[in-house]
Amino acid sequence: MSKLLEGHARFQRDIFPERREHFHLLAEIQQPDVLFLTCSDSRIVPDMIFQSEPGDLFISRNAGNVVPPYGATAEGLSDDGVSATIEYAVKVLGVGHIIICGHSDCGACRAVFERRDVSSLPVTSRWLKYVEAARLQMRAAAEDADELTRLKEFICANVRRQVENLCTHPEVREGLQAGTLQVHGWFYEIRTGDIESVDAGTGERRLLGK
Repeated sequence: MSKLLEGHARFQRDIFPERREHFHLLAEIQQPDVLFLTCSDSRIVPDMIFQSEPGDLFISRNAGNVVPPYGATAEGLSDDGVSATIEYAVKVLGVGHIIICGHSDCGACRAVFERRDVSSLPVTSRWLKYVEAARLQMRAAAEDADELTRLKEFICANVRRQVENLCTHPEVREGLQAGTLQVHGWFYEIRTGDIESVDAGTGERRLLGK
């Protein structure tokens, strides 16, 4: 806690005074153009990765960057906040882009990929059922690869599955049909900082920004 409090003190002393006008504008309204759906992993810091400013990104985070299909809830789980966030971002904030971003060494995906026993975590176990479906998205070309490569393929397959789930949401479907919304699947490599786009249909990946 002391590290957080010290950081906040530096923010108030060194950063906020220089950006006071910007923060005052944000106190009244937000107009982000991007809904960024990613994992809860502490190593993923969107504002650092993209050098974005307060107000640029509307962010939703959960274990495994999961988007439940519209109207679906895992047994024993109530309606999820992810769907509510998507609905608000599209219908109220009018975002033009939704990005689902997976990442290397994802613990949620690794647990499912390695078929680990997570029964001692009942809520997590039910949530990860949404990740299990990614097995069906894995490309055959990765079957004979080493474990690290196959794990990456599974994580990217999960991105593809969650993009499919995202597109079952009516506000997303309507935005895509109207041309007012674009959906993207990305993979972030922690070790290098690289981001690859993941084609939701074919699984092909392309390095961004290079």
